[in-house]
Amino acid sequence: MSTSPARARAQSPARGVVRGAYYPSGSYASVNPSKIDFSESHFTHLFYAFVNPDPTTFDLVITSDDKPILSDLVSAAHNRSPPVMVLLSIGGGGVAAVFSNMSGAEDTRSRFIRSTIEVARENDVDGFDLDWESPKDAAEMVNLGLLFEEWRAAIDSESATSGQRPLLLSAAVYFSNHFFLVPRYRFLSYPSSSIAKNLDWINAMCYDFHGTWDTSATGEHAALYDATSNISTSYGLTSWTSSGVPRQKVVMGLPAYGRSWELKDAAEHGIGAPAVGVGPGVYDSGTGSAYAYKGTEWVGYDDSRSVAQKVRYAEAKGLGGYFFWTIGQDLNWTLSRQGMALRVFNLQI
Repeated sequence: MSTSPARARAQSPARGVVRGAYYPSGSYASVNPSKIDFSESHFTHLFYAFVNPDPTTFDLVITSDDKPILSDLVSAAHNRSPPVMVLLSIGGGGVAAVFSNMSGAEDTRSRFIRSTIEVARENDVDGFDLDWESPKDAAEMVNLGLLFEEWRAAIDSESATSGQRPLLLSAAVYFSNHFFLVPRYRFLSYPSSSIAKNLDWINAMCYDFHGTWDTSATGEHAALYDATSNISTSYGLTSWTSSGVPRQKVVMGLPAYGRSWELKDAAEHGIGAPAVGVGPGVYDSGTGSAYAYKGTEWVGYDDSRSVAQKVRYAEAKGLGGYFFWTIGQDLNWTLSRQGMALRVFNLQI
């Protein structure tokens, strides 16, 4: 198998700390890959979201619509110094049943894994990010652990045979190692042992703590701290490291979007203020978040100050880095610049 110039460049750096962002295919119109600001190394990894397996054969599919966008993204990312790595994010919302069916037997897992490696090499990408939202019971969590184990073995075997750098393997996961907000998933935990052994890192989705389901009161949907509950980024990340996943393999998620409410009373506009529904700045260091309001309209979000607080927290805890969802929502690269401006997370893991 030949190695393209872009592939040769992308092989050179170590995995290192993650300063990542998800690039949904729908971002192409607003964020053409050639317009991404790579000038100050804002990013080390980009996750192309989403690609999915065929629901019958479980072969990974790059659609005719995705292929040119992915090609442009890989070219733009790899032609940087140092190169930015591109991973295929497989899954997203609405495909849990496909993963459930695929992961239930060794032969279907094997077919899926084999196809992912073939697709990665054919499209010159650097690895995979599995976004299964989410295994529904303990049996599926066991299957997820087996999938990671077999995937890692196949990646290492292919690398030894081809002589190319091993493909990266990550997963987008719930903000906590165990589910407790969704009643039907309560007490369900991820296979931390398999994750620690087989993944390069996990992307902990530390956002959407509050949203359309909370119509009676405002809430910071990505609070770093919450003195009244376990619904916070700090709790979730600690649960992951306490479960046995090495700190350097835990990557903190940051939202580049906000969530809004319509206030019940314009005079009551703090976090937790009574609301009458979800509708269309103040920096709160206690929660590590920001909010803005005008009249009865209220929105919670991350600004440059809360991003700085969170990135410093992650660095102090020895975590593996951070990522943004999504790249197209970061106006003028304000949040990405803030993360990089701190000059933390610059050492190789």
